[in-house]
Amino acid sequence: MMHLVELKQVSKSYDKNVQVLHSIDLQIEEGEFFVLVGPSGSGKSTLLRMIAGLESLSGGELKIQGRLVNHLPPKERHLSMVFQNYALYPHLTVEQNILFGLSAKKVNKQEQQKRLQEAVSMMGLGDLLKRKPKQLSGGQRQRVALARSVISQEPLCLMDEPLSNLDAKLRAHMRTEIRRLQKKLGLTMIYVTHDQVEAMTMGDRIMVLNEGEIQQIGKPIDLYNQPANLFVASFIGSPRMNLGLAVINQNQLIIEDTIKLSITNQDIPKIIKRSGITIGIRAEHLVYATQEEANLHLDVVNVEQLGNETLLTFEVGSQLWTAKWLGQWLINAGERIPLKINLDHISFFDSQSGQIMQTATASQDLKVVAL
Repeated sequence: MMHLVELKQVSKSYDKNVQVLHSIDLQIEEGEFFVLVGPSGSGKSTLLRMIAGLESLSGGELKIQGRLVNHLPPKERHLSMVFQNYALYPHLTVEQNILFGLSAKKVNKQEQQKRLQEAVSMMGLGDLLKRKPKQLSGGQRQRVALARSVISQEPLCLMDEPLSNLDAKLRAHMRTEIRRLQKKLGLTMIYVTHDQVEAMTMGDRIMVLNEGEIQQIGKPIDLYNQPANLFVASFIGSPRMNLGLAVINQNQLIIEDTIKLSITNQDIPKIIKRSGITIGIRAEHLVYATQEEANLHLDVVNVEQLGNETLLTFEVGSQLWTAKWLGQWLINAGERIPLKINLDHISFFDSQSGQIMQTATASQDLKVVAL
């Protein structure tokens, strides 16, 4: 089976001693929205630029549509790219900016105008064609950059943090627009972001990078429910997963020397270690309980009322844990709250290596609706 983009043992180093990317193995399928996510300096933009042909490979193979492209210039790789800073020509009008690539490729004028009208109508740019970039808002410039990419009709589109300069409301709107556009046109899209919310809401699959190494590749919900290690657990999800150091002493799981939960060997079939454990639990699984049901009590240190939900912060040893509850809860900082943790919702990690030892067995109740 041929993958649209395939990387084998791809690496990147500068001056042969600064390793930026380590042995990247990756396959991206046709029509897929694939997101590269990670903190600043993780190597995601470098990897995107290598696929585009703007950076050379230090090692490994890069294939696009089954063809080895290691040494091909960008224009021969049949792809388009949208940059963080939009990369518009300030002296050209919106129309000229959008058509620039087609003019360079000597596409005939009639075909140029046909594609222009389609892209402009799709992006809602009809009234702006004669303006210069400086007369546009950030969102309008972004749409021009997208239109220029779409009009090229290349099967592969690369995007490098295209929404990071926009305000929150516009960013949410543009996320939906880009996803809709990608599906409508059947594009294969490789999208770089440091924003895990963007990654979760847009990607068919996500690759989490840290310090030039792949941490995990998978569907957004799988990374959320079954993180491969502590890095992914703390990076994917908003609010982040609650973590705490733990030991197993006889029939008790002791977390941060604060929480003591009854536990049996059936609860922890994969855990051989009794110490050096870090446990993780998602905010929605730290639930309010009656005094009779509660298996722990914690002090509230902060309350955030978001209208449709309430975020509460608790002190757990040296950690701050967050609970996320639907609706409006009239609870004040300083109150001691009865809570319940279901052991099925706890993930166990090796504190030293960071690797998962046992995934939460009831991470998420996935709802399947038959239509």
